Amino acid sequence: QVQLVESGGGLVQPGGSLRLSCAASGNIFSINVMGWYRQAPGKERELVAGFTSAYTRSYAGSVKGRFTISRDNTKNTVSLQMNNLKPEDTAVYYCRLYDGMEYWGKGTQVTVSS
Repeated sequence: QVQLVESGGGLVQPGGSLRLSCAASGNIFSINVMGWYRQAPGKERELVAGFTSAYTRSYAGSVKGRFTISRDNTKNTVSLQMNNLKPEDTAVYYCRLYDGMEYWGKGTQVTVSS
């Protein structure tokens, strides 16, 4: 069984920064992709940033230039550095891992408000 645990969410003022981390544990196939999604109230879950291959990153247009995804393959962790946060970034952020099967974390709340 694979478990994903997110951390790093919280309340931040517009223009501020947060760093999210996700640690994966369990029986993970060595070839996998990880990414971050978010879901705001009343909206569908959307991709924020992810690895489409071992080294290729993709970002939602709304976060390009502000968010950076990184991963440590030796530790099975993926992080999301979020800078210049905006109120519209407010959402629950979820970590996802796919290795032939799909796994999700429970999510961490990010609230951007003055």
